[in-house]
Amino acid sequence: MSKGIYTGLIEKDEYGNFYCGNILLDYQMTVKNFQVGDKITVKTVIENPSDKSYNLYPQKSRNFAKFNTKPEQ
Repeated sequence: MSKGIYTGLIEKDEYGNFYCGNILLDYQMTVKNFQVGDKITVKTVIENPSDKSYNLYPQKSRNFAKFNTKPEQ
């Protein structure tokens, strides 16, 4: 099982951004596949390319998945 770099809950700020911890989540992917409050594992991050949200979230991820609660074998 591949380990993520961060695990937490999806949250939404007053500007409509989805985030987990201090990592901005890809908006389209989050709306399509997840809900606020879902527990996820962020697998990779990049530098946030958006000037609008960089100060709030210097990192962004498009590579995240629902947290796996199954025990490792």
